Amino acid sequence: MKIAILGYGVEGKAIENYFKTHPYDDPSKSLHVEPTDLELTVFDKFDANNLPDLSSFDVIFRSPSVRPPVQPDAFELLKNPSLIPEKPVWTSSTRYFYNLVNRNRIIGITGTKGKGTTCSIATALLKNLGYRVHLVGNIGTPAITALDNIIAEPDTDYFVVYEMSSFQLWDLEKSPHVAAVLRISPDHLDIHRDFNDYVNAKSNIARHQVPGDYCIYYVNNADSVKTAEYSDGDLIPYPLVENREKLDQLLDNLQIPGAHNRENAEAALEVVAAALKMTLDQLINAHHDQLTQALHDFKALPHRIQFVRELNQVSYYDDNYSSALPATEVAIKTFADKPVVLIAGGKDRHLDLTNHKKVFFESPNVKKVILIGELKQQLAEGVRPEKYDFADSLAEAVEKARFEAEKFDSAVVLMSPGAASFDMFENFGDRGDKFQTIVRELK
Repeated sequence: MKIAILGYGVEGKAIENYFKTHPYDDPSKSLHVEPTDLELTVFDKFDANNLPDLSSFDVIFRSPSVRPPVQPDAFELLKNPSLIPEKPVWTSSTRYFYNLVNRNRIIGITGTKGKGTTCSIATALLKNLGYRVHLVGNIGTPAITALDNIIAEPDTDYFVVYEMSSFQLWDLEKSPHVAAVLRISPDHLDIHRDFNDYVNAKSNIARHQVPGDYCIYYVNNADSVKTAEYSDGDLIPYPLVENREKLDQLLDNLQIPGAHNRENAEAALEVVAAALKMTLDQLINAHHDQLTQALHDFKALPHRIQFVRELNQVSYYDDNYSSALPATEVAIKTFADKPVVLIAGGKDRHLDLTNHKKVFFESPNVKKVILIGELKQQLAEGVRPEKYDFADSLAEAVEKARFEAEKFDSAVVLMSPGAASFDMFENFGDRGDKFQTIVRELK
């Protein structure tokens, strides 16, 4: 069997390593091919809009950002079975994973921002309740690398918590037993055709759910509600409006800052309750002490409003995971009672920047914005010069932010770019690590 791997990032490398020592299995077709009979070909550099000739391959694993091929819809196939392609079969690490793992043990979480934190809190809660948990997906651990351990698990002793991006959901034909849909807002429009395409991809987390499944959704976002309504399972909205006393007392144990993180923790609690076939009230009553401990001990994920240090009464925070405006808006609101100097900007992903400018330059607590990256000139257009400054490097941005912040009492330097990192850095982690290094070296 000839397998093509499109893309050689984290998932592409994981797929290659897996099939060097594992068979290719497709239970739906009773297909089992030993690794000695697999021929792997990696395509590292290619134009996603002009793919190489793949007609000789039996199976193609696409990287997350490669658009799935357009297939005839089911009605057309029924009318004309000859339209069914014999090969190549297009798949992904996520699709392959879902074919081999009991979906009743899978918790899938998506949204534009907050996925990683919600997944991590849900994982911490389940572990404190005594379950083995496999945290995989967009959070950085390719799901295929966990298959050996998962398949070896007894069916009732584990859960998979899967952080799912729009790219991983794009062509998914199975939905998790428990799905959570957080806030959805425009993102990745340099890859998706438009916002509708992005939301449609996200919707696969709920689209294939069946009665008996659960979909937790953010009730204050129209696109989250729209996505959840595809589900045939039980729909569970959050945040709750009534009967919040016990819930709020529990959430008070959370040590990470921001109202958004209380919402993320609430979503995680709802996810855990659904996974355990309980109501939220039943979960809190039955496991109050374990839940309290898990929330209290939870630490902020790297580069998500992460405290770095204090120097000269200025606190420095790394929010470099912020690659879209909603995350930056949330981060600014987290410090609503403090003067903030914001470092923002990054790669141009062809978004309308009107709302970016409003949030950056009209938030009352933001005293100055230091602009970096491809977007800096566009962001500054039409803005009063005293509101911003440019920096050509991250070190320069930190120095300028420090100078401005030290004019105020108890100020915050917040790096929350609201844009992708790839114009200047390898990824958001590289951007955040470099920011932290520069800040820690300040004298």
